[in-house]
Amino acid sequence: MSDTDFIPKIDLSSVLTNGITSPHSFGTLKEIKKACEEVGFFTVINHGITDTSIKKILSSCKNFFSLPLEKKLIYAPQKWNKKSDKVYRGYFPSSINGKEGFDIGDPLLKTSMKDLIQKEKFEVNHDMSSIDSEWQLNINDYYDQSFNLGIILFKILINCISDNIELADIIFQRPKTFSTLRLNFYPKQDEPIEISSQDGVALGCETHVDSGIMTILYQDKKGGLQVQNRNNLQWYNVPYDPNSLIVNTGLALQFLTNDYFKATNHRVLINKEERISIPFFFEPSYDFDLNPKYLGITDKPIHEINNYEIFLTQSLRKFTEYDRNI
Repeated sequence: MSDTDFIPKIDLSSVLTNGITSPHSFGTLKEIKKACEEVGFFTVINHGITDTSIKKILSSCKNFFSLPLEKKLIYAPQKWNKKSDKVYRGYFPSSINGKEGFDIGDPLLKTSMKDLIQKEKFEVNHDMSSIDSEWQLNINDYYDQSFNLGIILFKILINCISDNIELADIIFQRPKTFSTLRLNFYPKQDEPIEISSQDGVALGCETHVDSGIMTILYQDKKGGLQVQNRNNLQWYNVPYDPNSLIVNTGLALQFLTNDYFKATNHRVLINKEERISIPFFFEPSYDFDLNPKYLGITDKPIHEINNYEIFLTQSLRKFTEYDRNI
């Protein structure tokens, strides 16, 4: 099976034009359901996120990562910047796990929202205006469009199981969600982060599944992202397409659907040249219980039921860059 055969490419134009419940969208919904049941990954074209928005977020991303390390560390949490008032959001250096990253929470979160910002992980984003006057506009635009796409895709997935698609509007209330826009920069790597125990391949990002409901990903033409076939455990490249975004389901969706939609292992090959990726981790409100009963699933829950805040804290322990003991 070729890479393009394994990773389905799905056109969202019918859904965005006609709506999820329209008969004209039935074929698209069926494609997405099949992709999530069998692979856990697919690419989308005509997804509604504009080329302009993607170009602008890429520009801000490149501008930031081109800064000297000492300047980038100003925007790092306390683990790497003792003067910072943040623990969760902001920049982390490549010395941690081979790639640099910048984690951005909901731009709608403000310091005046006392009930939220006193909670762990709710941190108002850095003011980046001094290094990039367009930063906030670009972040706001891309975050909004990604969040809206996440809502549409989640409603499609709910529709496969339940009539309760309005659940999406209840559990994804901004700025109560932990949804995260991350900018990733992979420098040219001389040493792998991990050697795959399965096939001995040198990796630039470890084999893992994502924590959230789903991830909406832009990857540049360098590529390198691979997805594991659940049946034969072989690895397939996610083909680069300048017009598409990559979507994969995460562990939270697996728990919520009682393993109906499973999270899929993926990894990134060692980078012989610089690479940028921009994932949007679509995550529910901190106080939402990942309980299959909300989807009308009456089978005994396979996983322990916790609210998303507890689930996320447990899930992030497997990622080196989130080891924030200070």
